Amino acid sequence: MPPEPVIFKMVPRQVRREGAQGMRLGNTRQTYGAISIALHWLVALLVLGLFPLGLYMTSLDYYHPWYQAAPHLHRGLGITLLLLLSLRLCWRFISPPPRPLDGGSRLLRRLAGLVHGGLYLLLLAIAVSGYLISTADGRGIEVFGWFTVPALLPAFKDMEDAAGDVHFVLAVSLIGLVALHALAALKHHFIDRDPTLMRMLGKPRRVTGRATGAITESETFFTKETS
Repeated sequence: MPPEPVIFKMVPRQVRREGAQGMRLGNTRQTYGAISIALHWLVALLVLGLFPLGLYMTSLDYYHPWYQAAPHLHRGLGITLLLLLSLRLCWRFISPPPRPLDGGSRLLRRLAGLVHGGLYLLLLAIAVSGYLISTADGRGIEVFGWFTVPALLPAFKDMEDAAGDVHFVLAVSLIGLVALHALAALKHHFIDRDPTLMRMLGKPRRVTGRATGAITESETFFTKETS
């Protein structure tokens, strides 16, 4: 039997076993599973799509062919986003995310936690304000003809305008926080050279260590095994 290639010996046996079995559905202590990765990117795509769609539809005049279709699409995608967000929060309890990587100051780790929490809170607040806008006339929200979300809250004076102003401010704040989150992920990948970004892409083994060439215990995806 031919000897095992050196590159294989550079990958821990546990990682090799998991790679041979394919990506797990649930998270492990070091990697994200397929469900977490899919939910993360679906939520990201919806957020990045809903914001320009919202700006576009507010600029349309009454006679534009998308004057009614665009808000209908925006509301349907917004409810879909809320459902995916709820599913993602439930999944965090069922399958906790991987442990944070070692390295970095305590302040940066705390800031990262605040950003993640802020993203969830803003998404929920945006969903609530969007619900108030859409149900201000007493009608429910029809979601692509599949089902209707009823109007449960009584309307108040200028409810649609007030909720619309809050909705816009929250949406702009969310995009700013998303940009910060993305920049932090790029910093981890290109400057710190740790597996943070690649873990959410499902390919953590492609990251070889920090810019200095040192590899810590939390980055043992390419740690050489001793014979």
